[in-house]
Amino acid sequence: MTSIIKSAVLVLGAGSVILEQALSENLDLVRSIYADWERGDFSSLDWAHPEIEFVVPPGSPTPGTWIGAAAMAESWRDWLSAWEDWRVEADEYHELDDERVLVLIHQSGRGKSSGLEIGRTEGEQANLFHLRDGKVTKLVLLEYEDRERALADLGLEE
Repeated sequence: MTSIIKSAVLVLGAGSVILEQALSENLDLVRSIYADWERGDFSSLDWAHPEIEFVVPPGSPTPGTWIGAAAMAESWRDWLSAWEDWRVEADEYHELDDERVLVLIHQSGRGKSSGLEIGRTEGEQANLFHLRDGKVTKLVLLEYEDRERALADLGLEE
């Protein structure tokens, strides 16, 4: 199976070791975030820059842009309060460059009011993390109907 997203290419030379280390640290940080989220623990914000930009695009149930860790946390609390046993699990991690990691995910949970069970969704969501100096500076929650089009919109190709 061909990879839909090309991983970051490391150029050989003096800067390659530093770039490789930055990529590895960014991926490690994002993996640690998902380790908590996969257990249903959304309480830590140690990974977030104090002025993080949190983006939920139009078309999502709760679209908007929030600036700051406190505003992002409030948005998460509002979303999570409507669900029982909400889980976000990573399916694939892709280091796009030395500042971005794309994670293809699936989610599950049950609506508290409706009892509606989301079940395990696949191939319709992704999270794009922008990182600098060991912190997430921007987090974009992505939903899409067509995976190839969504990746093209991000400037990625198969």
